Amino acid sequence: MNTALRTFATILLGLFLAATPASGTMQPAASTTAPLPDVATLLRSVEANQEALDRAREEYTFRQQQRLTFYDKHGKVRRSEERVSNVFFVHGHPIETLTGKNGKALSASDLKKEQDRATKEAVKYAAQPYGQRDKDEVSVSRLLAITRFTNPRRIMEGGRSLIVVDFTGDPHAKTHGRSEDAVKKVRGTVWIDESAREVKRMHATFDEPMRIGFGLFATVDAGSNFAFEQALIHNEAWLPTSVDALFDGKAALFVGFHVELSIRFDQYRKFGASTIRIH
Repeated sequence: MNTALRTFATILLGLFLAATPASGTMQPAASTTAPLPDVATLLRSVEANQEALDRAREEYTFRQQQRLTFYDKHGKVRRSEERVSNVFFVHGHPIETLTGKNGKALSASDLKKEQDRATKEAVKYAAQPYGQRDKDEVSVSRLLAITRFTNPRRIMEGGRSLIVVDFTGDPHAKTHGRSEDAVKKVRGTVWIDESAREVKRMHATFDEPMRIGFGLFATVDAGSNFAFEQALIHNEAWLPTSVDALFDGKAALFVGFHVELSIRFDQYRKFGASTIRIH
C-alpha cells in the first residue's frame, strides 16, 4: 500500500514541478489597479519560458525530507516512514538520491547503488532534448482543455503581486492517461506570482474517488487533498519548499486507510565548478 501512495505522490509532485517555471529574478510588483491578465495567456507564457527557466533551476541541489504517516480507523498512528534524499534537475526532470531512511543513513553499499541509479537516470534525461515530456506530464494546452479557471483576483503578499485563480476539472472533458484523469477530478486554488510568471502555491482537493496503484487496487476517496508551495531562492531560482497531502481511501479487500504525506525541502545549494551532482 505504501508503494502505491508514494508513487501517486510522486506523480502529483512531478505534475506541479513540471507545469511551473523554475526561476526568475525579482521584479517590481504590478499595480493593484492594473487589469487582470487573461488566465490562459498567463499559463501559456509560463510554458513558453519553460526551457530557459529550467536551465537556471539546474544550477541548484537541495534536500528533500519526506514523511508518510499511517493511521488506523480510530485515528491512532499505526506506523510512519521517513526518507531523506538529495534532489537536482536534469532537463527539467527531478533526480532523487536517497540518503537515509527512518532516521538512519544508508549503508555505503546502498548509497552507492542509489548514486549509480541516479547517474543512469541523469544520463538518460541529459540525452533528451529540452521540452521532451514524460508520459505523466500534462501540458498547459491540455490543462486548459480539461480544467475550468474562475474567479481571478489579485492580492499582495510580501511585496509581490499574486494572481489567485480557482480551478476545477471539467467533468465532460476527454482525458488521456492517469495524470489527466487526476487533474480532471480535482478542484482548488492556485497563486501565481504576476511578475515572475511563477506558481507560488497550489491547494487542491479530489471531488471524486480515484484509483491508484499499479495492480494494487487502491482507491483514494473524494475529499483527499494536497498542497504545494515554492519560493524564490537566493533571488535566482524558484524551488519547492513544501508538499502536504491527506489521503483517505480503500485498499485491496476493502481495507480502509488514512495517510498523511509531508515533504519539506531545504539546504538549497548552487553547484560549484567541482560539484558532483549525485553526492
